[in-house]
Amino acid sequence: MKTFKSSRGPFTERPFYTDQEVESMCSDELRSVGLMPNVPGPIRIDRFIEKRFKIVPCYEPLPDGILGLTQFSDSGPAKIIVSEELEQNATVVNERRIRSTLAHEAGHCMLHTHLFAFAATGTPLFGDHTDPKAPKVLCREPQAYGGDWWEFQANLAMSMLLLPRQLVQAALVPFLRPAGLLSIPDLHEEQRPEAVKSLVDVFDVNPAMVKIRLEKLYPANASGRL
Repeated sequence: MKTFKSSRGPFTERPFYTDQEVESMCSDELRSVGLMPNVPGPIRIDRFIEKRFKIVPCYEPLPDGILGLTQFSDSGPAKIIVSEELEQNATVVNERRIRSTLAHEAGHCMLHTHLFAFAATGTPLFGDHTDPKAPKVLCREPQAYGGDWWEFQANLAMSMLLLPRQLVQAALVPFLRPAGLLSIPDLHEEQRPEAVKSLVDVFDVNPAMVKIRLEKLYPANASGRL
């Protein structure tokens, strides 16, 4: 991990992670607590948080547009809260949004805990609108996401926790076709809609996350890739 000077947010430096670093970290963390499935299937993200961070996520009222948040103490993550509105409106979509919110907050815990260890306790961080005495990061509705680097990094970890590369590739085997001079397995465009539908069911996540993950692993405009 490298660090760079930052002009955004409450810290003077920002950590930089490559995609591969985050990918490896997420897979290693899941394995470390025995929660990396042997075959493609939903990641038990709530159990991961309990085992890895010793936190049982809870549901509480949150301001409009806030799906979840993590409270930090000077010793690390102390509490993860998910909007109770998601729990009360029990639909498949909302249940999957709960899973993605938990994975997003787990991403903050993995990637950003060290920043809070050096932050001044009592300083409101990242535009907190609840308890001003508790440093925290917020998971916002997608339309409220402003491109902040800490949110981008947490979203990256979110997708890699819920859709581990090796499991996604295993689940995609029926949809891959040889491509290029070396006949490397690739996801052709005509197979993409069915692949998205399949992965949504296999990993219990919403389609938008699957589409973004597949675009990372098998870019739609990579027809010239060998």
